Amino acid sequence: MSEKQEFDSRLQAVLRRVYGEQIALASANRLSGGASQETWLLTLNGTGAPETLILRRAPEGMEATDDSRAIGLPNEAKLIRKAQHAGVAVPEVVHVLEPDEGVGEGFIMSRVEGETIARRILRDDEYAKARENLPAQCGRALAGIHRIDGSDVPRIRESTGLAQVEQYEQTYQEIGVCRPIFDLAIVWLKENAPKPLEPMLVHGDFRLGNIMVDEQGLAAVLDWELAHYGDPREDIGWMCTNSWRFGQSDKRLGGFGDVEPLLEAYAAAGGAEFTPRDIDWWDMLGSMKWGIMCMGMYETFRSGADASVERAAIGRRVSETEMDLVNLLEGQRHA
Repeated sequence: MSEKQEFDSRLQAVLRRVYGEQIALASANRLSGGASQETWLLTLNGTGAPETLILRRAPEGMEATDDSRAIGLPNEAKLIRKAQHAGVAVPEVVHVLEPDEGVGEGFIMSRVEGETIARRILRDDEYAKARENLPAQCGRALAGIHRIDGSDVPRIRESTGLAQVEQYEQTYQEIGVCRPIFDLAIVWLKENAPKPLEPMLVHGDFRLGNIMVDEQGLAAVLDWELAHYGDPREDIGWMCTNSWRFGQSDKRLGGFGDVEPLLEAYAAAGGAEFTPRDIDWWDMLGSMKWGIMCMGMYETFRSGADASVERAAIGRRVSETEMDLVNLLEGQRHA
């Protein structure tokens, strides 16, 4: 029996434990995308179960560790279930994998129809209505996320805005490349840090690419691995970061809309009342963080640790974030 056949056999045993012996696994195909976790499309035969499911699985040997920012897939599954209970649009978690099942670390969830590729969401005519609806929908979703009590979910840490500035400054210093605009941005962020709010659960990576969108708008919030306790403005600012507008820079919110409708819907759904200017500092933080992440990815390419074209290509985006930081700093100077 091949390694793939053995994997499929173990996976079928899991599915029969969930749905009964009448279920058969027709196919298990790994999907493209997902830099840190594997995503598999499962096709089933039989009655009493969906025709398709999604398996989210950690690559072998890549499970979350105590020094990782990722909370780990079992904890991610717990948060998704809590989010569903809070009324946030998420896939349904149908089973969390156990170690003795031999499939790895991860969970099986429902398949949500829709699109995650930003270019299509931002440009295709079929998503025109979705683009109109998304700002308010995202505001309501974030209000729900920020109400979640994750105190019984292990490995969720607290990470304030200033703590992230210090963390990424240390990474920048360790890379050892002098790029003055990052030095200036770090100083500005330290000198202009807003008064911190009471920490609450934040998604940590709320943006196009990590949400499923259908023709009516937000279909599901995905990829909860970076959830942590922090400032709610972080999630809003991250979606406003220019790198996540995917070329549609005139639309501050994710390239599809203005931030004001999100803020209004967020407050109406029980969140705090923020103004667009309240998000400026977090927008700057987002560009600084992503730029330093891009530097780190290039270093893994340059060192030979990961010689993939993807790492080199992402590394080239540092210059984009430098321009974003220049524009943001100029905007603050004239504000």
